[in-house]
Amino acid sequence: MTHSTKSWLLALAGATMLLATPALANETIRIGAPLPLTGPLSPEGLKQQRGYDLWAETVNAAGGVTAGDTTYDVEIVYVDYESQTPRAVQTAERLITADDVNFLFAPFGSGAAKAASSVAERYQIPMVAATASSVEVYDQGYQYLFGTFTPNNTLTDPLARIVADSGEDISTVAIYARNDLFPLAIAKEMEKSAGDNGIEVISFDEYAIGTMDHASAMTLLMRSKPDWIFATGYINDLILIRRQMADLGIEPKALTMLAGPAYKEFIEATGDHSNNVSSAAWWHPAVAYDGEGVFGPTSDFVTAFEAKYDATPDYAEASAAAAGVVLQLAIEDAGTIEPSAVRDALAAMDVMTFYGPVHFGENGQIDSLEPPVFQIQDGATKTIYPEEIKQADMRFGGIE
Repeated sequence: MTHSTKSWLLALAGATMLLATPALANETIRIGAPLPLTGPLSPEGLKQQRGYDLWAETVNAAGGVTAGDTTYDVEIVYVDYESQTPRAVQTAERLITADDVNFLFAPFGSGAAKAASSVAERYQIPMVAATASSVEVYDQGYQYLFGTFTPNNTLTDPLARIVADSGEDISTVAIYARNDLFPLAIAKEMEKSAGDNGIEVISFDEYAIGTMDHASAMTLLMRSKPDWIFATGYINDLILIRRQMADLGIEPKALTMLAGPAYKEFIEATGDHSNNVSSAAWWHPAVAYDGEGVFGPTSDFVTAFEAKYDATPDYAEASAAAAGVVLQLAIEDAGTIEPSAVRDALAAMDVMTFYGPVHFGENGQIDSLEPPVFQIQDGATKTIYPEEIKQADMRFGGIE
């Protein structure tokens, strides 16, 4: 064998050895996320996606999720269910059976989350719901469902107390609700909260999903001359309702809407008519928690969000990011991605995050948060409750 041939063989053997040496790469955790990325609920679905994406990118940039001796990168597998709940259930099952996801983030809202939770339970895959508050989601006895929104009465009770104790002589309320699981459920909670605080509910009307004209309903509603109007729906509904109220000159002493005024898009779409609209949410950028997890304190999360999206995060975006944080903490605490072990870690969780304190009740719904109440004043949201984050007193009357 010539010297040159020997050298060539040695070089080839060395190259072969290098190719055979496994690259030091992380393994991957796949999280399925069925979302309404098109259709009437797409604004809400896109908000959840922004929160999930920020969490995943931040985790991967920090080195991934460590479970025992293994480190994982995060991959979120999105499927658009086009704002159709039956399709959300189908896509959740497909994500588990065909896409081999390890965990699930729930579809948007209480109705779709409740429907899809049966799939997660059947396959025993932990599912974290970032935007489901209605108790009807959590009364099924399921073990693999966890939600980052407190029950609806944690929003309606403080709102009713604030209005009742305002000294503004507000004794009646008219409730106008979208006929959908969350909007109708929170309207019914307000019916109870108002009554508990001495405010008479003089009308309770529902509107169908997809309603594009509320003028007639608003005109009928105003015949009883309510002091307070409480309207529920999603952002596109509430923008339309507020515009049509303005066109009709309807300006009650108090106007509360859930859940749309938390979004900057509501203020941009309604302009001056957004002023003095009150609302409540499960999170607000004004809160300040020294959190565990990849984002650390609230201020660092807000800074990271603003840097990525050039916008201030709202409660839906924050809750989606928090869903990722709690799932990550549960995986790290379990030391494995085995579903039942992660489920047990979620059930036992008691931790402070940028989103606030996280502890799940026996039904899987978070029971540790005190949601902020806020009002749009001078074109910006201002917190009015709880006291420790209060930025302004509640204003009454029409736009100023």
